[in-house]
Amino acid sequence: MQPTATEERLRGGYAGRMLLAVSVGWAVLQTGRFLLSPLLPTIISDLQITEATAGIALALFQGVYALSQYPGGEYSDRWTRATLIVPGLIVLVVGFLAFGVAWSLPAFVAAAVVVGLGKGLFAIPSRALLSDLFVQRRGRALGVYAAGTDVGGLLSSGLAVLALTYATWRAPFFPVAAVLAFVTVLYVVWSREEYVVGDPSLDVGGTARRLAASPTQRRTLAAFSLFYFMVGGFINFLPTYLATTKGFSQGLASATFAIVFAVGLAVKPVAGGLGDRFSRRGIAVVGISFAALSLAALVVAASAPVVWVSVGLLALGYKTGFPLADAIIMDDAPDGDMGADLGAARALFLGANAVGPAYVGVVVTYANYTAAFGGLVVCLVVAAGLLLWGERNGS
Repeated sequence: MQPTATEERLRGGYAGRMLLAVSVGWAVLQTGRFLLSPLLPTIISDLQITEATAGIALALFQGVYALSQYPGGEYSDRWTRATLIVPGLIVLVVGFLAFGVAWSLPAFVAAAVVVGLGKGLFAIPSRALLSDLFVQRRGRALGVYAAGTDVGGLLSSGLAVLALTYATWRAPFFPVAAVLAFVTVLYVVWSREEYVVGDPSLDVGGTARRLAASPTQRRTLAAFSLFYFMVGGFINFLPTYLATTKGFSQGLASATFAIVFAVGLAVKPVAGGLGDRFSRRGIAVVGISFAALSLAALVVAASAPVVWVSVGLLALGYKTGFPLADAIIMDDAPDGDMGADLGAARALFLGANAVGPAYVGVVVTYANYTAAFGGLVVCLVVAAGLLLWGERNGS
């Protein structure tokens, strides 16, 4: 039975409490994850590694996150959402504590793998839980949840500046772990779900057939894979790019990095709400096309004000894609397989996302940032074209 309009409250009631718990959890884990971007130059120096090595380490983190998406989603369909969400939060606590004591490259990579696993266990069941609780307001609820990424990005920028000024790059991961531990307790207290472990088998073939059932769905998967590839390459290296090619100090680069998240915090709930009322693919086409133009402008920007405007406009465009991508997949999925379909689709998207930082790191090491970011512009243009094709043909 679908929830009623009264039950689909964004604030208050059981649905509102669950939205608050998983959104705060997502915001906090994203704070820890995005600390890596502004701290990356210091990490590279401290661990004595190259940008290519750093990119590959981040790709491993994203790869583990991607691979755990599908099992997490399907098991949350067969068992319960809470059975995956709570262990995911616990693993995240362990992973961020591991970052705080990572004194070597192997330890850093191990922490990244643990955090990637915990994030994967949490990400799809938490989204699927919201899709269970919100139907008519699904886009808006997912937009609020997705805005946690931008809250995390803003907090990470400030924490990074404080850490580099008064402590070490490892210090901010300890409070992230502590807050996630509190969120875990809060979720356990509020949740009404039981903890059930059932059949561990996976219907990979059936899920793949559902996702690729029509040409429009196949083009959608390709488009958002390119979109996530661009995001992975751009967001991991933006502060380093600004410091290396635009002459920004680390503090100014971190502050500019925060613009991305400040804009996204406002854009995502609005984009999700518009997707509830109009065409989700159509809105995504406009946003991604705008992002392509803005990223091209950033590459050629020669002054700090132009860089800031370009970064803000880029965020305005590409941040629309996240709640829309999730909602499009959920709209096409059967109710009983929503977690599996979303998990499999996001495994594909995030597999592409994982390759993004490795691509940028390698291209920068052997060529330059202009070549690397120029390739990301092409990815956005192709993604927008594929979505537009699907929107016009409708099959």
